[in-house]
Amino acid sequence: MRVLVVEDERVLADAIATGLRREAMAVDVAYDGGGALERTGYIDYDVIVLDRDLPVVHGDEVCRRLVAGRTASRILMLTASGDVDDKVEGLGLGADDYLAKPFVFVELVARVRALGRRSAPALPPVLERAGVRLDPGKRLVTRDGREVALTKKEFAVLEELMRAEGAVVSQEDLLDKAWDENIDPFTNVVRVTMMTLRKKLGEPQVIETVPGVGYKL
Repeated sequence: MRVLVVEDERVLADAIATGLRREAMAVDVAYDGGGALERTGYIDYDVIVLDRDLPVVHGDEVCRRLVAGRTASRILMLTASGDVDDKVEGLGLGADDYLAKPFVFVELVARVRALGRRSAPALPPVLERAGVRLDPGKRLVTRDGREVALTKKEFAVLEELMRAEGAVVSQEDLLDKAWDENIDPFTNVVRVTMMTLRKKLGEPQVIETVPGVGYKL
């Protein structure tokens, strides 16, 4: 899942990004509304965590522009006010969800995951295919009942393959969804991650390479 965190309080923004990365999400950070609009102009995010009170371009205006541009990204708006009127106003701008500060981080993660499921065709919370069972909420993977310990990136790659439901996922799409904007597009990290993931999942192999196209499960 690819997430953009837009928050001008840098310590909070970096803490949110670090926490979401530990949940196997690919996270970029913008510290003002202008940076958010710039990134959303060339990256398709599944979820945008958007603070309302932003410099350069206010969070409300960022939300308006994204909605007007028919973004497919789901927007979780953050605010220092938990007042009902503020929540109604934020949702009225087109935000998909609203969370007041201070918040409990596990709730933020749950809301981001729920919105991420809504950014694509509806899928069950727990994914199962070819004997592999993946629970994003618990970050648990099993193969034929055997627990499989994966790194955050291996988990993220496997989740994207399972969400594709048998369709081919290109290396570019995997880089986009499982890594952040700092990744070198010419790196062999996807191939290396795929090798270790296949080894951990064991035999018979369930991940197929489609030469020149990508991978499918």
